[in-house]
Amino acid sequence: MATDYDAPRKTDEEPEDSIEELKSRRNDKNSGKVDEDEAEAAEAFELPGADLSHEELTVRVLPRQADEFTCAGCFLVKHRSQIAQTKGKMVYCIDCAG
Repeated sequence: MATDYDAPRKTDEEPEDSIEELKSRRNDKNSGKVDEDEAEAAEAFELPGADLSHEELTVRVLPRQADEFTCAGCFLVKHRSQIAQTKGKMVYCIDCAG
């Protein structure tokens, strides 16, 4: 049996809405809105794992050492073995020069 693939298809799953029904839905201003407050939804959302809201992060920051430099490309402090090139006072690391 031959099948005409160019013929329009109609399935039972498609709703048959009348033009009046579609017009009334278009005029309903609240039909596309969601009745959910974003702030309320964010408060109710919980990430998996422990509650870390009362924890403090303590990090000891050290000044740049004598054998370190600040890359002019990524602004990270790296060991001098990471120096790739120097342009005047600008020093670049291997990652930024490559």
